[in-house]
Amino acid sequence: MKKIAGGVCAAQGFKANGVHCGIRKNKTKRDLSLIVSDVRAAAACVYTQNLVKGAPILVTKKHVEDGYAQAIVCNSGNANTCNADGVEIAEGMCALVEKHTGIPAGDVVVASTGVIGQPLSLDPIAAGMDPLVKGLGENSDFAAQGIMTTDTVEKQIAYTFTLGGKECRIGAIGKGVGMINPNMATMLVFVTTDAAISPEMLQKALSMDVQDSFNMVSVDGDTSTNDMVCVLANGLAGNECVAAPGKDFMTFRKALHKVTSDLCRKIAKDGEGATKLLECKVSGAKSKKTARIVAKSVIKSSLFKAAMFGADANWGRVLCAIGYSGADLDVSKIGVAFKSRAGELIVCRGGSGVAFSEEEAKKILSEDEIDVLIDLGDGNGRATAWGCDLTYDYVKINGDYRT
Repeated sequence: MKKIAGGVCAAQGFKANGVHCGIRKNKTKRDLSLIVSDVRAAAACVYTQNLVKGAPILVTKKHVEDGYAQAIVCNSGNANTCNADGVEIAEGMCALVEKHTGIPAGDVVVASTGVIGQPLSLDPIAAGMDPLVKGLGENSDFAAQGIMTTDTVEKQIAYTFTLGGKECRIGAIGKGVGMINPNMATMLVFVTTDAAISPEMLQKALSMDVQDSFNMVSVDGDTSTNDMVCVLANGLAGNECVAAPGKDFMTFRKALHKVTSDLCRKIAKDGEGATKLLECKVSGAKSKKTARIVAKSVIKSSLFKAAMFGADANWGRVLCAIGYSGADLDVSKIGVAFKSRAGELIVCRGGSGVAFSEEEAKKILSEDEIDVLIDLGDGNGRATAWGCDLTYDYVKINGDYRT
């Protein structure tokens, strides 16, 4: 597997673009994105578990019921959530895609992100559709920028992999720095691949993957109303269609996970106000389920996240989060260490603290990427969760979000 450029345009037969259409006041910010496949593609999606769901999710669920789609349209700056005409607006966005591309509205995935409860007009979207479609090409970066809200950097990734003797490509763009908490989905992520795989197996691969990728990311403990991950697979690589579990299905799953786990790191590192990427790696658990529970609990802890912001090796907050996680474990076997480019430091062994240099701890925790290594000493279960530190700027951003 090799990392390549191109994002969602890396795979054969995919084009993308992003423009400023006027939803956002800042004219330098793109706010409308489109991804299209040359041919109809197998489609799989996972959505937020929040009971309050954005209208685009309701429309997308209906459009991908048959397991296929050919385009993804997404706006930023307005979530189109809790609006009386929300479904009508979402359907209208799909109709505009059909009008300008010829792709049936029923084959369009629609998404929105931004402020909740604000009316969304179709007028700017209609005005922006012509330049959006005319500019379709290898513009994954523009599409990535068009779905950003408080993100500070665009997020995209792509890889090549071999499937059934054929070179396949898979790429993705994503957004999300706030209202991110493990409870699938998380944020917005759009994945494209030219691999041939049936809709059923594609959905199975995605549903399995999110348990160890996006469900393991937490920035602030809030689950968004509009979260969606969508994968389109158009089959243009020419491999024999993956239609059942087996070696090829496992190969595809590994490629998908490489893309999603890379995006997890990018999203966590760009958390609202964040200065540090935190990666919690749990080993020695009785089961994978136990490892996931522990990793999630630690990465979500506000006290732990605040300690990491201050480069404070307050390992007691790690044990505290493990203790209230509800996981089946023996506290007397727990070991904890902090690791970064500056070194590694054991702070807890057998559930008790060990002597360590505060100066060395400060040095390790002052880096911008920190691993929290937890060994439960009770089995072979492993899991990783991603998050970020909790800073003053997070409060500033969210105290003034609508303006």
